[in-house]
Amino acid sequence: MTVSIETAATCNLNRLSEIEKECFQSEAFTKQQIASLLTDYNSISLVATEKNQIVGFIIGSICFDRSSLTGHILTIDVLPAHRRKGTGTRLISEMERLFREKSVKACRLEVREDNLPALKLYRKFRYDEISKLRNYYGSAHGIYLRKVLT
Repeated sequence: MTVSIETAATCNLNRLSEIEKECFQSEAFTKQQIASLLTDYNSISLVATEKNQIVGFIIGSICFDRSSLTGHILTIDVLPAHRRKGTGTRLISEMERLFREKSVKACRLEVREDNLPALKLYRKFRYDEISKLRNYYGSAHGIYLRKVLT
């Protein structure tokens, strides 16, 4: 079955919040935070759908960093039953394409250092490890990754 990627809308809020909780439990963005991101002018929100059901999503934002625009992937969520099928790859590819379209020069993100499947995905996309983030996720450490978009 093919996954399609489309722009997320506020009508998707309840489902996105459910998926976020399932994927990240206590570290999940709140429903209010997701609602704020969905309506933020500087955010890009995409959903991955299969058979008219949302199976994943990604939210990124664009900010001015020093002298250029930088993208920040804030969250990427794929339901466990849909992982390792290319959904995360499609979401990141489309986010990077939209960032480039908006003249974004680099993209950054944070990930738990023990989230090995996510780290593998980001390395496949050639994100470089910039620094460790001590206790970024409460008692768990994070890794700050960055990629120059060309």
